[in-house]
Amino acid sequence: MRVLSKNISALEGKEAELEGWVDVRRDHGKLIFIDLRDRSGITQVVFTPGNKELHSLAEKLRPEWVVKVTGIVGKRPAGMENSKIPSGYHEIQATDLNIISEAKTPPFDLASDGREIGEETRMKYRYLDLRRPRMRRNLVMRAKINKFIRNFLSDEDFIEVETPDIGKSTPEGARDYLIPSRVYPGKFYALPQSPQQYKQLLMVAGLEKYFQIARCFRDEDTRGDRQPEFTQLDIELSFVSQDEVLVLIENLFTKMVEELYPEKKIKWSPFPRLNYADVMSKYNSDKPDLRDDKNNPNELAFVFVVNFPMFEWKETEHRWDAVHHPFTKPNVKNKEEFIKLFHEAPEKITALQYDLVLNGYEVAGGSIRTTDPELLAAVFEVMGNKPEDIKEKFGHLLEAFSYGVPPHGGIASGLDRLIAILQDEPNIREVIAFPKTGDGKDLMMDAPSDVSKEQLKELHIKVEEEKQK
Repeated sequence: MRVLSKNISALEGKEAELEGWVDVRRDHGKLIFIDLRDRSGITQVVFTPGNKELHSLAEKLRPEWVVKVTGIVGKRPAGMENSKIPSGYHEIQATDLNIISEAKTPPFDLASDGREIGEETRMKYRYLDLRRPRMRRNLVMRAKINKFIRNFLSDEDFIEVETPDIGKSTPEGARDYLIPSRVYPGKFYALPQSPQQYKQLLMVAGLEKYFQIARCFRDEDTRGDRQPEFTQLDIELSFVSQDEVLVLIENLFTKMVEELYPEKKIKWSPFPRLNYADVMSKYNSDKPDLRDDKNNPNELAFVFVVNFPMFEWKETEHRWDAVHHPFTKPNVKNKEEFIKLFHEAPEKITALQYDLVLNGYEVAGGSIRTTDPELLAAVFEVMGNKPEDIKEKFGHLLEAFSYGVPPHGGIASGLDRLIAILQDEPNIREVIAFPKTGDGKDLMMDAPSDVSKEQLKELHIKVEEEKQK
């Protein structure tokens, strides 16, 4: 039975069978040493010249070959111990070797942390890049964070619900990724920019406390540290105040840091709550980095920014648009007060919107939602939507609200950004297993790519060739 490197010390004097990759091979006179790497760490394996056939086979070994080694666990010679690894006081005296898979020489060094290597090369050979201890740690910690979130929220009586990944195209701030329907020619699904409408419908359904670690998709123009697809922690609650939402997310992140990152220190408890207008005036940014020492990644300066404006002017489109999204509740009593204030000074209308900022980055944002169908329709209208468009795009939601909708609100956290900060990584691509480039390409799979004429015909799609100028 296979034994992991981290467990060999418990088998001193006994036979062990290990499987993994050759990390390094070293020849010391007649002795051959390899460091065998598996998911738990490194084990030193020794081949002696006493068994000529075995020794000869070991001479062929090269880095990244996949092997199975059988041998006796013994203590390393005095002075040869390595206290930095779990197996550092023991080694394997090999009695058998099976070469499972040979490997070509990798296109780059796998022993370093990879930061000196061009990112495009790393992404093309991502399956090799992920063999680095740094990259493995990032994925391990990501898994631990996901587990912590699920346990914490489940203990708080939240229900995890998976919402659809194909749905209706609706205007929510960014371009949708569209999916043509083969069965319904000329019709399209869309990938979700967020589960926004589904989670609000779950509140109508009476679930009251929902969460999801959700995949989101946005067809945005090239931006350095954005991805076409990303992961967010999505939370929604019924019968809740803004204060209760903020306390919930603060407790979640505080306990997460205490348990998973004890070396890091949170600057404030509770997190400060600053007005949007004040932080813009003082820091000229709604994402201020308020660490005492900005070169110290172990200092975490969480801060809430509240009282955002409801609208912002889109010069290129000549219209007012929601700062967050149209479902955010403006600070008004009803539709009539909203329309009056909008005609007087739309830029002065504030919203029950809030962001959580960490070390100069937004790591979460949310709002209390508008549940009055008339007020919600009015918000859509002042944003430039015609009544017939509102009915076509959002009629399902307005219809649902007519059957008894509870007051509700929530918050969503971009997990890629949060994990990158906690892992002291410079960008989110370092904590995503298979990221895209800044311009949305998958260099490893060579996507996006052409598809066959037969596939296009099935979908009733014709690709027009770009006209030469």
